[in-house]
Amino acid sequence: MAYSLGLIIMITILFSGDIVGKPGRTAVRELIPSLRKRYGVDCVITNAENAAGGSGLTPDVVAELLSSGVHAITSGDHIWKNRAVFEIIGREERLLRPANYPMDAPGRGGVVVTLPGGVKVGVVNLLGRVFMKPADCPFAAAVREIEIIRKETPVIIVDIHAEATSEKNAMGRFLDGKVTAVIGTHTHVQTADEQIFPGGTAYLSDAGMTGPTVSILGVEIKPVITNFLTQLPQRFEVAKERVEFQGVIVRADERTGKALGIERIRERMNPE
Repeated sequence: MAYSLGLIIMITILFSGDIVGKPGRTAVRELIPSLRKRYGVDCVITNAENAAGGSGLTPDVVAELLSSGVHAITSGDHIWKNRAVFEIIGREERLLRPANYPMDAPGRGGVVVTLPGGVKVGVVNLLGRVFMKPADCPFAAAVREIEIIRKETPVIIVDIHAEATSEKNAMGRFLDGKVTAVIGTHTHVQTADEQIFPGGTAYLSDAGMTGPTVSILGVEIKPVITNFLTQLPQRFEVAKERVEFQGVIVRADERTGKALGIERIRERMNPE
C-alpha cells in the first residue's frame, strides 16, 4: 500500500527480470507473496517473453502470471515465438509487446494499471535495435507512449528490451526526468549499475532473469556449449536447478513520479 512520508506519498514497484519457463513461473507464484510483504510492494511488473517453455507466451501462461499477483507483463523480440499468443495479445491490455513494433502489429506497447485505492502506474515496453532485428525507433515510440500515459499518471516504468548496454543507458538518459524508471531486460544477466539520474529517473541496465541459474541464460548447459563448439543446431531445454527470482525494487513519489530509491534483488527459491 502506498504510504505517506511527510509531503511524499511513496509507491513501491517490483520489477522481475525475464521469466524463463515453468521454473521461472513457479518462482513468481511462490515468491511474490513474501516479496510483497517484505518490501511493501504495491505493483508487480515482469518481463515474460520466455515464460512458455523457454520462448514465447500462451493465454494459459498469461492467466497464470496475472493470477500470481502480476499487474503488467512486458515482452520483447520473442513475443511472437508461440503463435498461441495471438489469441490474447489483442484483448488483454495488461500484456504488452514493444511499442516500436509496426503500428499494424497486434497488441499495445503501453498501459496504465489502476491499483487498489486508485493509484495508477504506467508501463511502457520498448525493443532495442543494436544487434537486434529491425524495428521502429524506440526513442520516438517512448515519447509517443509517455505523452499518452502522463495524462493519467506521472509514475511510469519503462522496460527497454535490448542487447547493448549503451542503447539502454542512452534510453535512460534520454528519458531522465520524464519517467520513474528505465529498466533493461533481454540479456538474462543482472547488472550492478543501479542509480538515480539527476532528473529523478531510476535506472538499471538489466534486471536479470527469473529462472534456473545452473544454466546458460536459463537453458541446459550442454547443448549450448555443443552449439558453440560445432555450430550445429541443438535442442535447447529449460534447465531446472537453483531457481532464482531476480529483479529490482523501485520506490517513487506517487505525486511527482520521481524515483526515491532503487534496489536490486535476488531471491532463491527453496534455498538449501
